[in-house]
Amino acid sequence: MLETGVLHCDPHPGNLLRTPDGQLCILDWGMVTTLETDLQSTLIEHMAHLTSADYEEIPSDLLKLGFIPENKAHLISGSGIVELLAEIYGAWTGGGGVGAINVNKVVADLQDLTEKKGNFFQIPPYFAYIAKSFSVLEGIGLSNDPKYSIINECLPYVSKRLLTDNSDRTGGALSTFIFGSSKSDLDNRIIDYDRVEQLITGFGDYSTSASGSAMGSDKSTPDKINDLADQILDLLATEEETPLQSIFTEQLAKIISSSSRSLWTDARERSGTLPGGRTVLGTLVDPLGLFRTSPIVRMNELDEKTVETTRNLLKLFQDNLQQSNTNESFDASSLSRQELTELSTTLVSKVWSRRSGILKTSSRLANQLLKLTADKLERGERETMFLEPTSQPIEESISEETVNDGRLQENIKNNGSSSDRLENAKRILAQLEEKEKAESIQAQVEAQ
Repeated sequence: MLETGVLHCDPHPGNLLRTPDGQLCILDWGMVTTLETDLQSTLIEHMAHLTSADYEEIPSDLLKLGFIPENKAHLISGSGIVELLAEIYGAWTGGGGVGAINVNKVVADLQDLTEKKGNFFQIPPYFAYIAKSFSVLEGIGLSNDPKYSIINECLPYVSKRLLTDNSDRTGGALSTFIFGSSKSDLDNRIIDYDRVEQLITGFGDYSTSASGSAMGSDKSTPDKINDLADQILDLLATEEETPLQSIFTEQLAKIISSSSRSLWTDARERSGTLPGGRTVLGTLVDPLGLFRTSPIVRMNELDEKTVETTRNLLKLFQDNLQQSNTNESFDASSLSRQELTELSTTLVSKVWSRRSGILKTSSRLANQLLKLTADKLERGERETMFLEPTSQPIEESISEETVNDGRLQENIKNNGSSSDRLENAKRILAQLEEKEKAESIQAQVEAQ
């Protein structure tokens, strides 16, 4: 339905056959509905909005999907329709998870909603066909597995589509799925670990299903590693910037930036404290204390959240690696010396063949790191420090007032564009952007 725009509306057991080579054969294409490309994209966006609880976008979705006529759009606000839909679809993100959703119950709830809000809410014909097909397929699945969920079976494909479709609309759906309602807050948004786990797991399940077996049990370990390397490079090391790569470089830059501040903070604290209240390492590196409240070295709430998310992501990757290692067919330690040599040669060749994409990805990452640094310097965020009274001279750019509790009240002058470091960062950032634009134009000319 989402790949070709065609949906078989009568998939009962008599219309489904298994071929001798294990493929699915579908008979009787007399009852079929088609979905335009725009509607397919809207359905993916709608699923992302529901899954991420981004309910502000639901009214717009209802109009695009045909649940509410355009001339009744003004009735959505205050009608309670969004809240009712959120409750109906609540099993997607709560309760027992996606496996707890019952298609027949959802359809019944939607029909009840039509009766209650029939003056402006309607079930479009194509959606009725989707509901019928899903209900029949889930019934077949439940006859073999009492825990079967047709929605759960759809998520791997949706994950694959979100990660590999480079269209702007699917890219927006990916941002919504990963960041939720904070998707527009570029400075402070951070990926949601649970949704990333769902994406990675779903994409892995889709790859397994599409290959015909668990990573292809007939494949050798080097072949499986090669396939995995191809998947990673195809997703991240691209010539043109994709929605996924844009999110990847942005979040990796935040992880690097926050982790470096976290490491510096931990190192200072472990070095011990001097009688004056400053750390030993901080005093050695910055004797005058010029940078002790600088946003470049001080941790904030976003940094702490980023570091915690990073720890969870590392654990996720470690768990996936351990799960792979428990499978003997994917045990890299069993490779012979010759296989290791051949595998190393192949991987190096892959990296070399993608060197242009890798270099451009690295350039975009460096661009993001410079932008983060420049933004922090420009905002000039400094924290109020609790310090012991000191006779050391204070930098002229800081006007100080000491209160009874020994707290130093700092009123930082906004250096803005006068900061040499900030201006240098901006200059480098502009040069990188110009270089990337020139390379993009050159690539387009060569392609023509």
